[in-house]
Amino acid sequence: MITRRTLIAASTAVAAAPLLSTVARAAFPELTFAVVPAENASGVIDRWNPFLAYLSKELGTKVSLRVANDYAAVIEGQRAGNVQIANYGAASFARARITNVGTDAFLTDLNADGSTGYFSVFYVLATSSYKAVEDLKGKNLGLVDPNSTSGNNMPRFVLNEMGIKPDAFFNKVVFTGSHENAVIALAQGQVDMCANAWTNKDDSTLTAMLKKGMLKFADGKPMQYSDFRIIKTSPSILNGPYAYLTALPADLKAAIKTAFVDAPKKAKAEFDRLSDGQHPAFKDVTTADYDDTVKLVKFVDSLRKA
Repeated sequence: MITRRTLIAASTAVAAAPLLSTVARAAFPELTFAVVPAENASGVIDRWNPFLAYLSKELGTKVSLRVANDYAAVIEGQRAGNVQIANYGAASFARARITNVGTDAFLTDLNADGSTGYFSVFYVLATSSYKAVEDLKGKNLGLVDPNSTSGNNMPRFVLNEMGIKPDAFFNKVVFTGSHENAVIALAQGQVDMCANAWTNKDDSTLTAMLKKGMLKFADGKPMQYSDFRIIKTSPSILNGPYAYLTALPADLKAAIKTAFVDAPKKAKAEFDRLSDGQHPAFKDVTTADYDDTVKLVKFVDSLRKA
């Protein structure tokens, strides 16, 4: 069961012609949608609540937002059946599958350029002398969460390909808890390099934080994109999926997917808010599309065991 300091109920307004039948609404008077913590809780709530109000109206049943403490909490929420729909990172979805959670991917985010992938990057401050990962021997590395794709699994894969064992190479490897926290740790000098998600210059955690004025120098001057430098970029990663419980009735799954797919036209403002307008639509995916991510997570697991 997910334990979370914040549980927000979206609008319970019923559409004139809800996608769910009266019988289905009686069987599922409430659905819970869980989100992995890519940013601080208030930011997640502001981003997702309008969209879930739209879902509630379309489905004709209340959809509640649950912001998990960490990636594992989303997995365990679906395992327990308390979370019917979840927004996963690719690796956390892979972890759910590896640990036999009954969950099915049904959509992912389409990028503005028509792609469906993103990257894990290593950031350093532009004022530093570091030009390559090899320059950071004995320094501190900031990761995100053990189940983060771009914030842990892919970075460890990339480092292994370079012949680097993180715990031996770096002075300290720390999990910061979220993508935003990793960037903040770098900006404040708590770590010398951090791993993070990056699609392009206009679509990344760093860009979003800069737009919100979250990053400042010690003297209070706002930081710019040019104050950070990417020194390593990973292979492409498939965008994380939206997934519902395998055990849900087929008509409920179909209604949920239809509401998502229709959102860019029926609720454009609410939909655009999810990605600051960077994702024009959702894209069909299947659970099998994440087989390569399952292999990645299992490989990283083998590194830990070794």
